[in-house]
Amino acid sequence: MNPQESHAQALHDAPQTFRVALDELRQADTRAEVDIVEVPAPSKLAPYAVAMAAEIADENGEAHAVGRFILLYDSQHSDVWDGNFRIVTYIRTSVETDLGEDPLLTEVAWTWILESLDEASATYRQPGGTATRVLSKGFGILDQQTETTDLELRASWTPAGDNLNRHLTAWTDMVCTFAGLPPVSEGVIPLNPIRRK
Repeated sequence: MNPQESHAQALHDAPQTFRVALDELRQADTRAEVDIVEVPAPSKLAPYAVAMAAEIADENGEAHAVGRFILLYDSQHSDVWDGNFRIVTYIRTSVETDLGEDPLLTEVAWTWILESLDEASATYRQPGGTATRVLSKGFGILDQQTETTDLELRASWTPAGDNLNRHLTAWTDMVCTFAGLPPVSEGVIPLNPIRRK
C-alpha cells in the first residue's frame, strides 16, 4: 500500500466525529487565490490528524505565502487543549527589510489571526502561538540578492462548537493577508511581500 492509500485508509478508519470534522473542512469557503491540497499529517501529535497545505503564487510560480493547517483529534479529552480537537497552523512569507524591521510586525501578525477567526465567526479558546522575523542576506555569489525578512507565524487554538469549516476559511484569509493580497475586510492593511526577480 502506497503512502496515499495508507493515509486514505487511516482517515476511513477514523472515528465518526473526526470524519465529520474532515468533511466540514473540505466544504470550507476559501478565496480563489489560495491553492489548497491535502497532505500527510504528522503522526505523533495526536491519534488522528489531517493536514492541508496552502500556497499563493504568482503567474511565474513564485510563492508569496505558504502555510500548513493541521486538525488534530483525540477521543480522550485533552486538558492541555481543553477539548478533543486542536488546530495547529503555520504561515510564512518574505517582506521588504524596512517592513521587517518594524518592531510591531510580529504583534500585528498575531492580531491578524485572531481577527481572521473573529471575522469568519470561528469560535475558539486556548489560542497560543509565536511570530518570528528572520533576516536573510546573501553573500559570495548571492551578494546581489535583496535583503529580505521572512515573517513566520505558528499558532494553535481549540475550536469551540461546530463549523470547523470556518476555521479553515479564516486561516486561508490569513494566508492571503500574508501574501499581500487585498483584504476582504475593511480596515486590514495588506503586507507588501517580496517579488523576487
